[in-house]
Amino acid sequence: MIQWLNKMERKFGKYAIPDLTRYVVGAYCLGALLEMLTNFGIIPFDIYYNWLCLDMSKVAHGQVWRLFTYLLEPYGFSGSTSFVLSVLFLVIQVNLFFLFGRSLERAWGTFRFNMYFFSGYLLNIIAALILYLCPFHIAIYDSGFQYVYWAMFFAFALIQPDTELLLYFVLPIKVKWLALLDAIYMCYLIVGNFVAGFRMMGMTAVYGAQAQAYGWMHISQAFAVIVAMGNFLLFFFMTRDYKRMSYGEQRRRRGFKKKMKAAGAGQRIVHRCAICGRTQEEFPDLEFRYCSKCEGNYEYCADHLFTHQHVKKYM
Repeated sequence: MIQWLNKMERKFGKYAIPDLTRYVVGAYCLGALLEMLTNFGIIPFDIYYNWLCLDMSKVAHGQVWRLFTYLLEPYGFSGSTSFVLSVLFLVIQVNLFFLFGRSLERAWGTFRFNMYFFSGYLLNIIAALILYLCPFHIAIYDSGFQYVYWAMFFAFALIQPDTELLLYFVLPIKVKWLALLDAIYMCYLIVGNFVAGFRMMGMTAVYGAQAQAYGWMHISQAFAVIVAMGNFLLFFFMTRDYKRMSYGEQRRRRGFKKKMKAAGAGQRIVHRCAICGRTQEEFPDLEFRYCSKCEGNYEYCADHLFTHQHVKKYM
């Protein structure tokens, strides 16, 4: 899997979008703005669910823009809470998304972080198509991308488990424990939405189309959580070789670089990444290091130093 991802990066890495988090957070805020304008009556009808949501029945009839505009799903503002609390909640979420997203991009590299989001985007469309083609014929796919946002938290906890966040702005707690609680909550959402969805659909004969619509909503939300967690697990296994450098590894690498410099005295050494092929001449600000675990003189850029597969001469 890692070798395949490395090949993909060598071919298509130049098309990766740097700091993708900015655009992701922008779409998130635009969705929240749509909900705010709807809740306060500035927009007289629900523009998202009428024209933008991932309704596969409408997509099948030519409204293909929904495959893209569903990313603007409105959340962050709720009619049941005050405007001030909604804005505060949105600001907190946006800051957390910037923290998680940019940390992951530094750890995985720009290409892999792009892959994480775009695979989540495609998996949600596939899940929506499966629900549409199933016997229940569920057309509207609800809450498709917000769980992909929050699954970033699990990836962040994987690479920085001992980072502390202030729970309720007071209690310091490590993200690995918060991730564990969040995983339990995600499992609860999956089971709870499936139970509620099938229960509501069983009441269709009594309550009619409204019960069916609520049943569809719960089932699609359960699928959305499964898709987000599956996307996270996919990238967990792709980056399972990620490891921080210990002090001993740093010392060995410094010694190795000194030996290489002494051996090449009087010659100009051009550093080149063994994965993406970028050189120090093309990217003078990029840091290059040798890997002490690879058998041979293999050098990697900062984006691939911790994510590459170690080269062994005899397997």
